[in-house]
Amino acid sequence: MQWKQVHEQGGQRTFVVVLAAGDDVMGCLLAFAREQRLRASSLTAIGALERVTVAFFDWQTKAYQHIPLDEQVEVLSLVGDIGEHDGQAAVHAHIVVGRRDGTTRGGHLVEATARPTLEVVIVDSPAHLSRRFDPGTGLNLIRFT
Repeated sequence: MQWKQVHEQGGQRTFVVVLAAGDDVMGCLLAFAREQRLRASSLTAIGALERVTVAFFDWQTKAYQHIPLDEQVEVLSLVGDIGEHDGQAAVHAHIVVGRRDGTTRGGHLVEATARPTLEVVIVDSPAHLSRRFDPGTGLNLIRFT
């Protein structure tokens, strides 16, 4: 993983993070968020992956159903945020990937491995976003304090 801060103004910072083949996407994003102390950021990315697991939240069971894809895919859309949960940086991202046959899969990004690259743009705010467990939904949701 390589990164560069490309802009800073009024406490807002913009980074470009480039992952290489074999890099663990969520691991790299979490490590970067911790290193830079990101607590209120948005992210977008493009690139490709050699494998990915997405998840669908089943409202009835209040549980995520994992959908693994062990194949080369193109990242058509990856958007998310970085906040805090239990005092630690937390990445929440959704992804849509394109398969060789032109079909797509998408959902909550659980894990992925970059190949050949994933280019991520992160915009960090000086604010603070905190996630807390919501018993009504079974999810960790952003709460303003």
